[in-house]
Amino acid sequence: MLNFAANLSWMFKEWAFLDRFAAAADADFSHVECLFPYDHTPDDIARQLARNKLKLVLFNAPPGDLSEGERGLASLPDRQDEFRASVETALDYARATGVGRVHLMSGLAAGDPALALATFREAIRFACDAAAGDGIDVMIEPINNRDVPGYLMNDFALAEQLIAELKLPNLKLQFDIYHRQVIHGEVMRGLEMLMPITGHIQISSVSSRHEPMSGALDDFAILRAIDRLGYAGYIGCEYNPAAGTLAGLEWMKRLAGTGQRINTGSGSTFPTMNR
Repeated sequence: MLNFAANLSWMFKEWAFLDRFAAAADADFSHVECLFPYDHTPDDIARQLARNKLKLVLFNAPPGDLSEGERGLASLPDRQDEFRASVETALDYARATGVGRVHLMSGLAAGDPALALATFREAIRFACDAAAGDGIDVMIEPINNRDVPGYLMNDFALAEQLIAELKLPNLKLQFDIYHRQVIHGEVMRGLEMLMPITGHIQISSVSSRHEPMSGALDDFAILRAIDRLGYAGYIGCEYNPAAGTLAGLEWMKRLAGTGQRINTGSGSTFPTMNR
């Protein structure tokens, strides 16, 4: 069975952020994820989760100053004090909300690439050690350099190498189907090879980043393969709805209509969108 989580930073943008929790619940989701919860207090987020009977499954650690183009601090040698404080902030939110996965953004590579990678490696070790006591997994996600030029963690082979080298039990791969296709192609082969180290999957169409089933890939076949490979984790719907969130959820009904069993976490086989 495929377990979907609504990404509240990309979906339900017709509502203010804190109102998106209720909107997702009304669409029969009971699992959600987001990019950054830090504009609101941990208690604000926890209240919305409890009120709407939702489980938060993933968010990103603080990225630095997004308005200045920063995309993470983990590989920046002169920002490691700030990075370590950001990990503690992320864990404060994780403890308050019960989230089990935090994505660690590498940041943009600057200066000596070898130093940036070595810094990132040690930052991963720090984050995993800090998160282990709370049973929280740390995700690393390859992000393509077309969308985020200069991003250090830009290769699935690099992610595989780091996970193998560091041997940290709570370090996992975040496999984004869109980024995999843009970086390497061969999505099916990547899933088959990397499923043993994959802790979270995200999906959107290629190359528009709209709903699945609306782009160049056979998303039906990809999702069936994920199920066939025995993946039991969450699939984050990290896409920008083409014509409104609720109308865009029709793709899940189409997927269920093929006989594929899917679950939004509420016990429904697909979102009913009838409340």
